[in-house]
Amino acid sequence: MATKKIPKKYQPKGFEILHEDLDIIVGNKAPGILTVAAKWERENTVHNLLNQFVRKGNPRSNKCVYVIHRLDQATSGVLVFAKSEKAQQFIKDNWKDNVKTYYAIVHGVMKKKSGVIQSYLSEDEDYVVHSSSDSSEGKLAITEYEVLKETDKFSLLKINLLTGKKNQIRVHLSEEGHPIVGDPKYGQGNTSYKNLCLHSAELELTHPHSKTRLKFKAAVPACSVSLSLTGFVSDTLTT
Repeated sequence: MATKKIPKKYQPKGFEILHEDLDIIVGNKAPGILTVAAKWERENTVHNLLNQFVRKGNPRSNKCVYVIHRLDQATSGVLVFAKSEKAQQFIKDNWKDNVKTYYAIVHGVMKKKSGVIQSYLSEDEDYVVHSSSDSSEGKLAITEYEVLKETDKFSLLKINLLTGKKNQIRVHLSEEGHPIVGDPKYGQGNTSYKNLCLHSAELELTHPHSKTRLKFKAAVPACSVSLSLTGFVSDTLTT
């Protein structure tokens, strides 16, 4: 029996589905779309669009997807949702064992070509995240990075996200004096570039049912900085 085709209007715009099975949906989030609802936007989110997708246009359906993690609105890349609370809980319980790889293009040439940035992060009433060396002032955040390629103005970094706090990568790199290109929030006043050059490129996790290790890769969107840098990432992801 053929599977009923899902109407085009319920296909999630801004979220290219990379993998779907009975337990999870994995996709490549486009920059600019929210992961979950915010005060200023409740409808055009990946979470809401995927709920419509799994309901196949049936308003009586109670099917839904369950949030596991989030990407900032301006950040693109791999994002995974669960199809049941059981699958959601398994992945959350084992989140520290997942490998989360990001690529970022930052301003300037970094003196240290690799390293670990560690601090305690907290969010103020204006939703701005601040960094401190005092453990009483926030939650521990650890970002490991490696410079892969440089020009005279920019550096391409590969990032291993060892913790997953809100705005972590953006805050840590800005604190180092090398904000991410296109970051209006932590970019130290430089807003001449349209898109945030931060991409969740790879996610390796344990499947909640089969318990096998799976790796998902997401294509890099165009960046307004340097074709040589974004092209390098694209070539890396296809090998």
